[in-house]
Amino acid sequence: MQSSEQTTTKPTDTGPHAAPTTTADGAPARSDGASGEAEAKPKRTLSVSDAAVQAVRAQLAKRGTPEGAIRVGIRGGGCSGFSYVIEFDDKPPRSGDLVLEFAEPDKATVRVFCDKKSILYLGGSVLDWEKTLMYQGFKFKNPHEATRCGCGHSFTVA
Repeated sequence: MQSSEQTTTKPTDTGPHAAPTTTADGAPARSDGASGEAEAKPKRTLSVSDAAVQAVRAQLAKRGTPEGAIRVGIRGGGCSGFSYVIEFDDKPPRSGDLVLEFAEPDKATVRVFCDKKSILYLGGSVLDWEKTLMYQGFKFKNPHEATRCGCGHSFTVA
């Protein structure tokens, strides 16, 4: 059973995936540029790129749990203060989780969960999949990052 605090979005297109139109606390997201209290609050959503959606789908299929999900968040620690966390989650979402669902015809639905404390630091971020000669993996593009350590896995906030 899903909590009333839970937010779900179901993009069905194959273009770039935008953030959901509601926030983790159930309030509508403002996109009209109007000033007000809603703009003063940090964004409580995150976006997932097409490349990241495909990578999640492939990782879950490889693991044999296409109905599973990926949980993203942050933890205290690391070189710079906070570390990003990306892990498999086979359980239902927790109360208050931001839940993003990405469905495509004839493919497993990809779900990404983020807890309500982590979304304070990840709000407005984009989860992307990067593949270069030197690195392959998920990468956050986080507007709250002030600095990132040399290894790229921990950060500080402004």
